Amino acid sequence: MTDVLIYHNPRCSKSRQTLALLGEQGVEPQVVEYLKTPPDRPTLERILQLLNLEPRALLRTKEPEYQALGLDDPNLDREGLIEAMLSHPKLIERPIVIHGNRAAIGRPPEKVLEIL
Repeated sequence: MTDVLIYHNPRCSKSRQTLALLGEQGVEPQVVEYLKTPPDRPTLERILQLLNLEPRALLRTKEPEYQALGLDDPNLDREGLIEAMLSHPKLIERPIVIHGNRAAIGRPPEKVLEIL
């Protein structure tokens, strides 16, 4: 299976576990270290669409940037939240696995098996 992509952070245990789980399934995904190569706006919009999520649901709320940027403000609109993720990719939940037109967040890692 070569059409699998993972947005990966090697410092994240869940991301490493998800990558290992894919390997155990015989899947060699394309690995995108999204902190080094952040998604652009169209890519982030596609990820949100594939996950069927609004931006707020893809935010890592425990990151210091979340509080510093005031992202807990319920009045922030979709555009503002997307801008925050584009400017601070560390805020994007991880890992995200995409297979064709399906996507899953690897929390827990076994969630990605549903899309393979």
